[in-house]
Amino acid sequence: MSQPIDNLFGMHTGALALWQRRTEVLASNLANADTPGYLARDIDFRKALAAAGGNGDGGLPLAAPTPGQIDPGAQARDTLAYRVPTQPSMDGNTVDAQQEQAAFAANGVHYQASLAFITAQIRMLRTAITGGQG
Repeated sequence: MSQPIDNLFGMHTGALALWQRRTEVLASNLANADTPGYLARDIDFRKALAAAGGNGDGGLPLAAPTPGQIDPGAQARDTLAYRVPTQPSMDGNTVDAQQEQAAFAANGVHYQASLAFITAQIRMLRTAITGGQG
């Protein structure tokens, strides 16, 4: 029984797009750490991935920028939420630079793990196609 090409990598292809979007959001938070009134944002990754995989509550509508294509970045924008500040500054900025840096580093690890899984799947497919010959 054959598996559709878009399911070969499981949830990791959608996860890569969401990790990338989260990197952008966290970088924006860090860039605005000294901006008065800036409110830190983040992606609810579990909710976004569950909805993108069809396991959610249906809160994420699919967006097709071109026929046959799904844009997880557009879906991730719909899941942005304001981060609850642990200690907002006097100027109303809610960015905690240490928390953002830790989240940025952890996000990079998750991105690399999904990328490593996809790379391993490609190697396995290449081996299956070539029969282990070069």
